[in-house]
Amino acid sequence: MSNKTVNAGGAGRLPLNIIKILDVLLMTGTFAFIWYRYYTGKIMVPYYRRGHWLVIFLFFVLFVLCGRTYDAFVISYYKISEMIESQILAAVVTDFCMYILVWLLSLYVPDIKPFLLMFATQIAIAVLWSVSSHKAYFRLYPPVKTFIVWDMREGMDDLINEYGLSQKFSVLGDCHVNDCVDNLSVLDGYEAVFISGVHSKDRNTIIKYCVANGIAAFIIPRIGDIMMSGAKRMHLFHLPILKLSKYDPSPYYLMLKRFFDIVISLLMLIVLSPLLLVTAICVKCTDGGPIFYKQERLTKDGRVFKIIKFRSMIVNAESDGIARLSTGENDERVTRIGRFIRKTRIDELPQLINILKGDMALVGPRPERPEIAAQYEEDLPEFRLRLQAKCGLTGYAQVYGKYNSTPYDKLQMDLMYIANPSIREDISIIFATLKILFMKESTEGISEGSTVATNLPSDTKKDE
Repeated sequence: MSNKTVNAGGAGRLPLNIIKILDVLLMTGTFAFIWYRYYTGKIMVPYYRRGHWLVIFLFFVLFVLCGRTYDAFVISYYKISEMIESQILAAVVTDFCMYILVWLLSLYVPDIKPFLLMFATQIAIAVLWSVSSHKAYFRLYPPVKTFIVWDMREGMDDLINEYGLSQKFSVLGDCHVNDCVDNLSVLDGYEAVFISGVHSKDRNTIIKYCVANGIAAFIIPRIGDIMMSGAKRMHLFHLPILKLSKYDPSPYYLMLKRFFDIVISLLMLIVLSPLLLVTAICVKCTDGGPIFYKQERLTKDGRVFKIIKFRSMIVNAESDGIARLSTGENDERVTRIGRFIRKTRIDELPQLINILKGDMALVGPRPERPEIAAQYEEDLPEFRLRLQAKCGLTGYAQVYGKYNSTPYDKLQMDLMYIANPSIREDISIIFATLKILFMKESTEGISEGSTVATNLPSDTKKDE
């Protein structure tokens, strides 16, 4: 294989790892300078040398964790602008945590100006590192010779171009799955294969051939594949067994999740109370209508509850009785203040009250309206599988998808979360939610006039 990043071992990834380590060291170096220059003499109990190293090491660890959460070290799959955004967001969260630590260690409230100077330096580092590492990467690693195998989900090459990945994957050929299975040698000479919307029988045949011949396989999964990812491995009858059952997390996970829901939502309501008050006044002053908007939504096991949001549309926006999804910035029903609070997600904050009441969780599948869910289920009966878990303020589909992602894609992402519940995953999604606040596509609407996002991929109309 000529491309070192597809199937290479540690030696092939060494230059890439050095580039990433350099970034972390530069960011940590800025904190070390600020720490020694401005803060070491102001803490209540001065540290010896090893104590200072420990504080600097803490910054190092936090930045690595935040960087991994926000994909700040992903070079080959992101555009330069996306890399810069991720780097800056990781720095913001890390700097905030370290400022709180310095505050706790100091006799008085520490001067924030050195931290602002540090952050300005980090922005410069983020820009220079992102640009230089992106260019260096594609000098070191040429585009991967790529082939696409598709069944009922075409357009993979268009997605590769749309997301700026043509530098990573050079698509040189494609074919329908039937043509590939009949002649697997069509894959020879390629370094990567995308398998899109292919049923398990044919897909497994292709995968085995790829593994045997050192070809990297990128698979767009189907619903059954995602459900299988949560299967429990067992050994019965001297055979490997995979046990798959309905969403059934441990009581300890559910208790800890509920504890975090109560504590975090209560703290957020207290901290954000000035913002909530100002928003309420602005909404009321817009047209004199009600401040809040309540709407029926579905949660675990199909239970209906009233979700609470700041009203962002005109009064009686659905006076004709037809349930419609928003068309985004082009939706004439959205008020001027409504556009702002939707873009910044402020309209969602009253749902913290729903979380305290137990209707929702901080993390889970987003609650859907009964009418719209029923329309989705006409073409996609599996959509109801999202109701295995309590709905959430944020979720896997919100972090890794878009507002106008198809119901099928949203279902897949929600099932990925449901298949592997953990507090660690919840915390990761909560922190990753900060990133989507700055992404325009996360608030895009659907086609104007649509009652639901009806652009289901054609493979949803057939059995898995």
